[in-house]
Amino acid sequence: MSMQDPVADMLTRIRNAQAMGIQTVRSPYSNLKSEILRVLKEEGFIQDFEVVANGNKKDLQVSLKYYGGLPVIAKIDRVSRPALRVYRGYDEIPVVLGGSGIAIVSTPQGVMSDKTARAKKVGGEVLCTVE
Repeated sequence: MSMQDPVADMLTRIRNAQAMGIQTVRSPYSNLKSEILRVLKEEGFIQDFEVVANGNKKDLQVSLKYYGGLPVIAKIDRVSRPALRVYRGYDEIPVVLGGSGIAIVSTPQGVMSDKTARAKKVGGEVLCTVE
């Protein structure tokens, strides 16, 4: 059975692992998911991620981050879906928790956080929000 939304699957794996207090989680590899994890690492929401070989396929292994026994990611939501894409200009990208959270945006210049997209004055597809 094929997966309809691989990004939502990865976000759900992260959400479920943090609810259970698990340190690492694996997800099938894709360039887009790798870029989303890069942004999460740069913004301090995860410790690290790496690409690991799984037979003839590749997986992403994500090391989750906890502070005081609680997960750093309080809430992670998919915004744009395959059935309903959400595109915004740089001045319309949502501000999450008054700037404490981030929105991850796929732009023509690559995947970046909302703050970076506003600074570069480039809009795109709003992939997800992280609080």
